[in-house]
Amino acid sequence: RNAMTRLGPSYVKMGQFLATRPDVVGVGIARELELLQDRMPPFPQREAEEVVSTALDRPLTEIFDEFSESVAAASIAQVHKARLKGSDDYVAVKVIRPGVRVRMGRDLNAMRFVARVIDRFGGREAQRFHAPDVVETIARAIFFEMDMRFEAAALSELAENTKDDPDFRVPVPYWDYTAGPVLTAEWIDGIRLSDLDALDAAGCDRPKLARVMLQSFLRHAVRDGFFHADMHPGNLFVDAAGNLVAVDFGIMGRLSAKNRRYLGEILHGFIARDYRRVAEVHFEAGWVPADQSVDNFTQALRAVGEPIHNRTAEEFSMARVLTLLLDITSLFNMHARTELVMLQKTMVVVEGVTRTLDPKINIWKTSEPIVSEWLVKEFGPEGAVQRLGHGMKTLLEVVEELPEAARRYINLIEEMERARRAAALPASTETDEKHHVPTGATVALWVIALALVVLAVGAL
Repeated sequence: RNAMTRLGPSYVKMGQFLATRPDVVGVGIARELELLQDRMPPFPQREAEEVVSTALDRPLTEIFDEFSESVAAASIAQVHKARLKGSDDYVAVKVIRPGVRVRMGRDLNAMRFVARVIDRFGGREAQRFHAPDVVETIARAIFFEMDMRFEAAALSELAENTKDDPDFRVPVPYWDYTAGPVLTAEWIDGIRLSDLDALDAAGCDRPKLARVMLQSFLRHAVRDGFFHADMHPGNLFVDAAGNLVAVDFGIMGRLSAKNRRYLGEILHGFIARDYRRVAEVHFEAGWVPADQSVDNFTQALRAVGEPIHNRTAEEFSMARVLTLLLDITSLFNMHARTELVMLQKTMVVVEGVTRTLDPKINIWKTSEPIVSEWLVKEFGPEGAVQRLGHGMKTLLEVVEELPEAARRYINLIEEMERARRAAALPASTETDEKHHVPTGATVALWVIALALVVLAVGAL
């Protein structure tokens, strides 16, 4: 832990991730690494006050009646409890660490160098992981994390998505007191999910919390395609009403509609033990090379799913499952999907946290209601209507673009025809037919236009 703290914020992030997997790194190491989640050494109070005052362009005394010492400190920022001027409302003020951009930039440059070396000299196995692309995915996420305006926007979007979700909520952002290095949001009074003793003393239902966490994550990822990608216990609280409250929205993940469909079908396939369908979805998504065998991949997936089906978390080792999955990706020459990096990382963290809260949780049974609800919506009448609407919109957009597309193609064909004639005939034989479009070109133009319409109709 001390070494990771000295090495800088990128290594602290790795430590936070490992802290959620005591089944992989061991209980002792995991408990030590938990200190990296929110109990790192804070930077001086005076510096924090200067950052806030400068960012909001006014003295601190004009904004807050109270501004506490740091109450939580992590790798990128620290949090202060404050009371708004002339109000009884308490807020959490998150302040970026001075100089963290420079340190993070240095770390990322080092990662880029190592990734290039691995990709070039690591051989076929290393190249499957596309290390440079993975690093760039991480770099983009970190760029967003270091600008509090983006975090406030993520908080606002997630709040809209989850306003009707049971037992889960997020704090409200205060846009008037938010700037690049400062985020002000609703203060959350609650018990950290990492404090198991306090949860037990307060009579919290830990199995229910585990269920809420897993199901909330699935709703956000599969239903919305937008999810909290840093769900370690230091970022999760239980409020007085028993709700799970998430904070720290610097790192978020997104999934396209197509990838959400793939994910939902894969999860349902594992729940239903339909390994053949799970295999087919992997091939349809392009996640397994087309030259591989669907039958063999089905068999490999059965080797993953059967040992953990209808088993509680304490009855199987996730470390062994992860090892088997890595063996399968190698056997079938599967390459890393950079668009899924945040999802894969978050799924491992969520599973680890739920396992800690409730060692007897059954992942598949807990996931089944959310996945089934999504399947009914996606493939039922409502989903059909939505897909029809998207298809009609695509068709109309193509039709609207046809005149302009036709004009561009006509101009191109005219230029080609003039060039051909200039190369074949003397300059004196040129006629005033330069604006005539040859019959073959006109036919080709209509073929192209019709092809565009056919493609649009195919989207329906």
